[in-house]
Amino acid sequence: MMRATGGGATAVVQATEAMAQRPVWAARPDRQLRRRGLAVLTLLVLGWGMLVQGNAWLAARTVAATVPQGENILRLAVSGLRGELARYERLPELMARSGVLVEALRPDAGVADVAAANLYLRHVAQLMGLSDAYVMTATGRTIAASNFDRDLSFVGESFEYRPYFTDAITGGPGRFFALGTTSGKRGYYFSAPVMDRGRILGVLALKVDVDLIEDSWRAAEYEMIVTDDEGIVFLASRRDWQFRSLAPLTPEARDRVTATRRYDDEPIPMLPLQMAGRVDRHPVLRLDMPGTRREFVAVSEAMPEAGWTVQVLLDTAPARRQAMIGSVAGLLIVGAVLAGLVAVAQRRARLRERLSIQAEAQAQLEGRVAARTAELGRLNARLEAEVTERRATEAELRRTQRHLVQSAKLAALGQMSAALSHELNQPLGAVRNFAANSVTYLDRGRIDEARGNIARILSLTDRMTEIGRTLRNFARKPNAQLADVDLHDVLRDALEVIAWRIGKRPVALDVDLPPGPVILRAGPVRFQQVVVNLLSNALDATEGRDDARITVTAERAAGRVLLRVADNGPGIPEGLEERIFDPFFSTKGVG
Repeated sequence: MMRATGGGATAVVQATEAMAQRPVWAARPDRQLRRRGLAVLTLLVLGWGMLVQGNAWLAARTVAATVPQGENILRLAVSGLRGELARYERLPELMARSGVLVEALRPDAGVADVAAANLYLRHVAQLMGLSDAYVMTATGRTIAASNFDRDLSFVGESFEYRPYFTDAITGGPGRFFALGTTSGKRGYYFSAPVMDRGRILGVLALKVDVDLIEDSWRAAEYEMIVTDDEGIVFLASRRDWQFRSLAPLTPEARDRVTATRRYDDEPIPMLPLQMAGRVDRHPVLRLDMPGTRREFVAVSEAMPEAGWTVQVLLDTAPARRQAMIGSVAGLLIVGAVLAGLVAVAQRRARLRERLSIQAEAQAQLEGRVAARTAELGRLNARLEAEVTERRATEAELRRTQRHLVQSAKLAALGQMSAALSHELNQPLGAVRNFAANSVTYLDRGRIDEARGNIARILSLTDRMTEIGRTLRNFARKPNAQLADVDLHDVLRDALEVIAWRIGKRPVALDVDLPPGPVILRAGPVRFQQVVVNLLSNALDATEGRDDARITVTAERAAGRVLLRVADNGPGIPEGLEERIFDPFFSTKGVG
């Protein structure tokens, strides 16, 4: 009974405590609901702000990342335009020297002279891919043209108002872009004066079609425009942009355009491009046209020699779409992280509430913190020991590295010594052979032969001097100037250098060179050194063979000469094929 009563008392106490706690837990859902609502609202505000700011920043960076691509496209486009103009730059001056054109411009020129000029101009226009070619008198009247037999012929037309005529009639070259007043087609004009004995008789003009240039732009993912010195678009990847100005034309600019009839009285409306900002140093332009609204990054380069400005317009829409996708993805990630952080924070708050009424749990937590602190202390001590050990290891590595550098220097010195011995052995042997022969010639009174041998010895010493100078460069890069050398002479001199070795043992030497001179561009001494080395290596490879054979052949191929030196030696040992072109590498022993 006493035990039962005691147990019942304990149960009553526990029930009382539970009843006392119920009002507290009943009030907590309201506070948690308010906290969650506030957290959600905060997340929404932060998310919207991050989306706006992040998208703006990411869009600017993404658009800026397209600028290098635009600069590369611009360089290629400008290079292509310059190359296209360079094709015809010298042509007017060369054609203006033609006697056919001079005769047609003489005051006493007849029908036959003009007919010959017409045929000549048509032939050159077809050959060079010109739109038109025509000759004008000193007054600007066209007397002969490549289109003389067409309905819209230039013959009889006057172009004295064109700048390319006024430039050429005063003795200089003419360059001009315009819309043809007769043909109605755009073109770039080149002109030059036609002169006879220092007197200007007239002007030759060539017109180059520019439609093909635009056709190559229309399939691209970007837009291209080329403007003249007045800011008027005359080349564009879109036809509806042609003959529009990028800025309002001043009265003076309109007068200049009208005076030259550059666009044949075509109206010049503005292209509705408005400045919308900048990316780095490049303007961002907004285009507002019926049915379309686009934004571009403009990358431009001037062509002062032609009076043009070339612009590549990169559409920012793909970059902005990519930025929006990235911003939304980033926002989702950040939102997920924030939601996780909020959940963790709420969980920690609940945990702190529980720990506040559980002293034992608090004590356990403090114990764990103390244990963790001790563990961190041990880890810190271990890290300090590892740092000390690593520093000692680094010091040992530096000492080892210094030893390795010294060893590498000694190895390189040994390789250079072997190379120097290899390069000088051949001419030294030849010098010894020629010196011995010279002594014999002098004893026999054969002064001329001795003088010839001494001249060869001098040549070989010059060659050894050049070899020593070349080997001072560790990478073996020759400094000698290139010159024309005959392969026959080089091979003859090389065989003369190693003749003393060939005469010591039986060697079959087969030489097959193309007949006549075989002229090469090379450093004479270095090239002869290479040939001597190849022949010397072949002699070394066939050492000890009774049937030793060396074959030297050469053949011409595609503007080059292929020289082969082959032997019947054992070949290159396996595993050394990739090292045979290393500087100073050799399979021979020292000496």
